[in-house]
Amino acid sequence: MSELLLPPEHRYAKIIKEQLNEDGNELSILNLGPTHPATHGIFQNILLMDGERILDAEPTIGYIHRAFEKIAENRPFYQITPLTDRMNYCSSPINNMGWWMTLEKLLGVEVPKRAQYLRVIVMELARITDHLICNSILGVDTGAYTGFLYVFQFREKVYEIYEEICGARLTTNMGRIGGFERDWSPEAFRKLDVFLEEFPVAWKEFENLFERNRIFIDRTVNVGAISAESAMAYGFTGPNLRAAGVDYDVRVAQPYSSYEDFDFKVPVGKSGDTYDRFCVRNAEVWESLSIIRQALDKMPEGNEYHAEVPDYYLPPKEDVYNNMESLIYHFKIVMGEVPVPVAEIYHPVEGGNGELGFYLVTDGSRTPYRLHFRRPCFIYYQSYPEMIKGALLSDAIVILSSLNVIAGELDA
Repeated sequence: MSELLLPPEHRYAKIIKEQLNEDGNELSILNLGPTHPATHGIFQNILLMDGERILDAEPTIGYIHRAFEKIAENRPFYQITPLTDRMNYCSSPINNMGWWMTLEKLLGVEVPKRAQYLRVIVMELARITDHLICNSILGVDTGAYTGFLYVFQFREKVYEIYEEICGARLTTNMGRIGGFERDWSPEAFRKLDVFLEEFPVAWKEFENLFERNRIFIDRTVNVGAISAESAMAYGFTGPNLRAAGVDYDVRVAQPYSSYEDFDFKVPVGKSGDTYDRFCVRNAEVWESLSIIRQALDKMPEGNEYHAEVPDYYLPPKEDVYNNMESLIYHFKIVMGEVPVPVAEIYHPVEGGNGELGFYLVTDGSRTPYRLHFRRPCFIYYQSYPEMIKGALLSDAIVILSSLNVIAGELDA
């Protein structure tokens, strides 16, 4: 079987042929992925096994590589959000807001405070859904399906809020340079209020179901632990780094979109194991709820939802049909006749899985000269082989689930 699965030149083929375990039994390989349902994504791990125990692992990525960075270099700046949508699609509004803020840094656009607060609300909603999916699926991978089925209804409620804001659900294409494409409707705020009333009760029940559950604790404590030093060496950010004991959050270290106006804690773990990653994400959900409530309470008066930047913000279609000035701006933006500064910038945001960064180089044309996405999943997935060495196969599944590796972000 080993010879069928591996070419002769593969390093495992020689190991399997020459080595036996302590009992004199042959080692074997297991092909975990790329289509295994427990990987939750299209990526492969070739595992060297001694019975149920993993001796070594070799990950393979690229199965859904879509050349987003090169595609972006041939698209106008305002047509790149359909690409950022499809990286970490569990929290796509964060990706989109990060891209718009990158352009605003490039162009020197000052976003109205109300639009910044609206962005904070939608980004924290996206963070909640991201952590909700990660932790509830971790429950499924340890044999507890009930929690997933119970809280998943609230992702649907968040998607209904997205629909009210922009008309889309999963891949939202949300936002514009300077803010949003339209003001939020009263129905969007009403649905947000209902969510803030109902979801905390369900999330508390979800926590009670898992955090002191004997089976769940046995499956996650001291499983897949990584030290703070190793996590930093691998380039960890986000909940996975904070679970290892490092207090780093982009929203605090490099505030954007007026995050400095809000009072919130940064949950930090100690051991860096699967259980700590679960608990850190649980705690972050509560902080996100607090930030959303603060943003609503502090929301500035008025109805400003975008900056006054006619050179970069498409005018309403009815104005284009009836107003010559709007028609001219529309034509100049679409045809790329508005000059863009020649610059090299980097802008990070705190994504659902860590620091999501946009490195942009411009040459004055209507498209990026070079655009690179710093995708946290791509960076920390390289640690997975080390984290599962010596573990059981069942442990490898929950470790991968707790890292929350999103294949769309792995292969941009």
